[in-house]
Amino acid sequence: MRIELAGESIGNRFERGLSQHPNINDAVHIVTETDLLRIYGYGGDDQVLVGTLSSAENIEVRLSLDALVTRHSAILGSTGSGKSTTVASLLRSIVRPNMDTGSPGARILLLDIHGEYASAFGDIARVFSTTPQPGQQPLFVPYWALEADDLLNFVVGALSDNQEIAFTDKIQEMKASLLESRAFAGLDPSSLTVDTPIPFSLKKLWYDLINFEVTTFTGTLRDQPALEDAGDADGMIQPRYTPHAMGNVGPFTNTAAKGIRRQLNLLRSRLLDRRYDFILHPGPWEPDLSGNAEADLDLLLQGWLGHDRQITILDLSGVPSTVLIRLIGSILKIVYEALFWSREKTEGGVLRPLLVVMEEAHRYLGADTDTAASDVVKRIAKEGRKYGIGAMVVSQRPSEVDETVLSQCGTIIALRLSNPADRARVKGALPDNLSGLMDLLPVLRTGEAIIAGEAARLPVRCRVSLPAASHQPRSADPKVTEAWASRRVAEGYDRVVASWRAQRTLAVAVEKRIPRTPVTDTPLDEGNS
Repeated sequence: MRIELAGESIGNRFERGLSQHPNINDAVHIVTETDLLRIYGYGGDDQVLVGTLSSAENIEVRLSLDALVTRHSAILGSTGSGKSTTVASLLRSIVRPNMDTGSPGARILLLDIHGEYASAFGDIARVFSTTPQPGQQPLFVPYWALEADDLLNFVVGALSDNQEIAFTDKIQEMKASLLESRAFAGLDPSSLTVDTPIPFSLKKLWYDLINFEVTTFTGTLRDQPALEDAGDADGMIQPRYTPHAMGNVGPFTNTAAKGIRRQLNLLRSRLLDRRYDFILHPGPWEPDLSGNAEADLDLLLQGWLGHDRQITILDLSGVPSTVLIRLIGSILKIVYEALFWSREKTEGGVLRPLLVVMEEAHRYLGADTDTAASDVVKRIAKEGRKYGIGAMVVSQRPSEVDETVLSQCGTIIALRLSNPADRARVKGALPDNLSGLMDLLPVLRTGEAIIAGEAARLPVRCRVSLPAASHQPRSADPKVTEAWASRRVAEGYDRVVASWRAQRTLAVAVEKRIPRTPVTDTPLDEGNS
């Protein structure tokens, strides 16, 4: 038998760690239910209910909220192990909306990759979506709040150094021009950089650069533009010049052109692609050609972090995969920078901490992924504690999550994991003396977890409490037997196509109505059976 020393009882309170080691020949007692209750059932103000002991379901398991948020956490488990339900249960327990001593000042930002959580938190959350349903708000992320490298990589693709300079110089010029006519609180014009988050028009950027690229000249000095049609920046119509001619007759091409026509064509294509409206045409945050926007970033942050509910859900299920990782990085960058620089203010994270819940983290926090999202999360993991920003990493593939991020998670909630590489990564993030407990990972029941780390008094095998049916995420498996055993109802695939085209699950076909006749079972002819 091997005994691990974990803590001691002082009065009626259990404390982790030892002030005095036992001596040889000291008595050893089998743990009683009273002992377990003293260890796991402590109900202080900073304790949140997560579930019950698997071996004694009348004993509640609680976690320290302070350690859970400030020391970061990870919820890990294979598909179908109960991750989403665990997230829903834990966040609702943190907010505690039905208790007298709840957390009315809680501030939680949930990145919902699959659109699962709106139904789980409808009463305590504001939902922002790129394809908003009734009761939800549109999600906008102003492109001009992104750093220039990230923005250009998305809208124009790879650039050589000279090509990048052509774009960044123009962006800097446009931002400086706006500062000449408008002041921004806290911004000294002499400190302006290309990454300073102030508005500029992408349409104007495209128009000015394409105009420079396609200009042809006439005259003996080759300085008279051969303009035929000025085009339209707002309508994305390219200016037209008389085509250049061979020899010394003219018109002549612009020898100073930067060779960026292909990139500018991609920029125009992006601006005209409605799938990217949430970032390239961000509603009241979209600047006019002069760079003035109706709304500034304070209204964006007010919507995400300062509304009257404790949870903000950013539903990213309608975001194209080509921009998803970059968008997540941009969102996290905006939030981190805002709370970092406001740490001395009441809106900052020190006085009102923020918990960022990152679903499907392996998709943008991979070990070999060098993205804005990965960079920001690493900063949060290493420094967020000092600025009141906590991270909760949720993943079904912990082996694909960057080891730096996972190692900074002070609390691990591990549900069933079947993949050996995933189990090895979880074991590597925990002390060696828990290897025996970690061996149970492949055989855990759905909704059962092993919890270890700073928020737990001792490592524990726990049955996570299920939220009410009306507060569960939309992540349950289809009931195949029940569905296939039912008689088919009237069907109309015009509704399917309407939702597909509208990119909304609740879209209906109104223009075209296809009659739907009930499906009847026709007995097989016995001679043909």
